[in-house]
Amino acid sequence: MPVMQPLPIPCPSHLIPDATDRFDATYRAAKAQRAVFVAIEREGERWTVKADALTAGPDHTVDEAVNGALRAAIVRLVDEREAGSDTYTGPVYFMLHDVPSEERARELAAAFHAALYGDLEPLNRAVPGAGPNE
Repeated sequence: MPVMQPLPIPCPSHLIPDATDRFDATYRAAKAQRAVFVAIEREGERWTVKADALTAGPDHTVDEAVNGALRAAIVRLVDEREAGSDTYTGPVYFMLHDVPSEERARELAAAFHAALYGDLEPLNRAVPGAGPNE
């Protein structure tokens, strides 16, 4: 398997890796690069978004404002039925199940990735009304 290149920050949605059959390799690559892990996975007709800041190492911190914005976005996505109620809301690992399309999963994954690096603008665009300034 080829070595995965580090994702740019912010990461365009089309570059979000599909880890459907290679989660372990994708996660290990992020850990080796000391980067925030982000990926999507197909589950039947729906998609899962996974993001994890632990892979970025102990010097990478996610502040409470970012955690709050991510949790608010997840609640809104669940309320609007864009994600299943079996989500995981952090503080450093986030997972959304039952996302209706690959395109939406990629958009959300890219927004979560940017947020975990401190940029909330993509999250505010992807989930309007969920950010701290809404």
